[in-house]
Amino acid sequence: MSDRNKAALTAANAAIIQGDTEGFLAHCAEDIVWTTVGEDTLNGKAAVREWMSTGYAEAPTFTVSDLVAERDVVIALGTIESKDDEGRPIQNAYADVWRFRDGLMVELRAFVIPT
Repeated sequence: MSDRNKAALTAANAAIIQGDTEGFLAHCAEDIVWTTVGEDTLNGKAAVREWMSTGYAEAPTFTVSDLVAERDVVIALGTIESKDDEGRPIQNAYADVWRFRDGLMVELRAFVIPT
């Protein structure tokens, strides 16, 4: 199961890089809970879709340095570059803790740190 979940996250990340929001969301459960620690929590696929329409209006670029999986959890460590509201680049390091159910992502706890 761990390898299957890692493969699903890798495919979901590839969709984000290509700007394919629906391709990413195909890997999410309808009841996904998306928490960026210190910020708002998004509840449900529709809320994630809405956030991505502005938060990822321009596809981010990122590098995953490590993927660690055990049981229903995959942890991704890496760096991400996105744009702020004025289009300026923002560099961050991140640790994403994803929980899976039946091959779909059901929970994200994202720890994002400006670099």
